[in-house]
Amino acid sequence: MHLLSGAAHYAYMNTHWEEDHEKNFTALALTRAGRFDDVRGHCPSTGMSAMSMLRIAIVCLSLLASGCTADAGDSWVELAGRRYTVEVAADDESRARGLMFRDEMAADRGMVFVHESEQPLAYWMKNTRIPLDILYFDARKRLVSQRRDVPPCSAGDACPPYPSDAPAKYVLELNAGQAALLDLRDGAKLQFGPGIE
Repeated sequence: MHLLSGAAHYAYMNTHWEEDHEKNFTALALTRAGRFDDVRGHCPSTGMSAMSMLRIAIVCLSLLASGCTADAGDSWVELAGRRYTVEVAADDESRARGLMFRDEMAADRGMVFVHESEQPLAYWMKNTRIPLDILYFDARKRLVSQRRDVPPCSAGDACPPYPSDAPAKYVLELNAGQAALLDLRDGAKLQFGPGIE
């Protein structure tokens, strides 16, 4: 509540700074103290009540927050009853970059790689700093191959490949140990959240 009200008065004060410094400082101090009912009497007159400004601030911050959420990525997959928030790598550039140069990844996070068609695939750990489970899925999103506890590799192009045992269309990379934790078996079904093709 303090942040929203402070934002409303901050926007107001920037517009009317020259008009009335003292009233603006008083309004801001009252807002920070949580005395919202007292603010109206200390705001220079604009024909807008403190409550109206608060409503405008709430709308603006809601729009801002929804933009941040979309940018942060809210894609998810579910595997063996566990949901993971994932980054989606669906083009050549993002698939090539993958999880390179990351020093850590939260236990409930991962990356799903989407290929155009089912084919034999091999992934490697070039410039990857965290151990991973590399899980291959066919076009029906059934687990066809697992490479568990794959170690980081800093050897550049000398890093070894980790191929799928069968053609795959999707690859899910999770922190090492997640496949064991889920007790994954070939044939396990991967479910996508909205927006993942």
